[in-house]
Amino acid sequence: QVEPVESGGGLVQVGDSLRLSCVASGRTVSSYGMGWFRQAPGNEREFVATISWNGGSTQYADSVKGRFTLSRDNAKNTVYLQMNHLKPEDTGVYYCAATGYGLGSPVTSEYEYWGQGTQVTVSS
Repeated sequence: QVEPVESGGGLVQVGDSLRLSCVASGRTVSSYGMGWFRQAPGNEREFVATISWNGGSTQYADSVKGRFTLSRDNAKNTVYLQMNHLKPEDTGVYYCAATGYGLGSPVTSEYEYWGQGTQVTVSS
């Protein structure tokens, strides 16, 4: 059992930065691939970024590539999503999730454990 808990969301201006954190409880968290997804009102949940169990591999959605950076600290059971140059279209609820696929995955259905989400609002 893995329980992700997100934090760090908020209201920012266009071009600002935010860092989201996800602390995941569970004895074998370090063996899980982790991912971030987001959902805007009226839209389906979409992939943002994923990271492998050891942090050696990451993958990003085209819409955030070059602006967002995903990292993890297994000693702290924590995953960080650094978001720079934020745009209004980045607005949404951001969810952290854990998958048994150790390399991570961009596919929503491959994640077994989900956090409650944290709101990110980018105002123009």
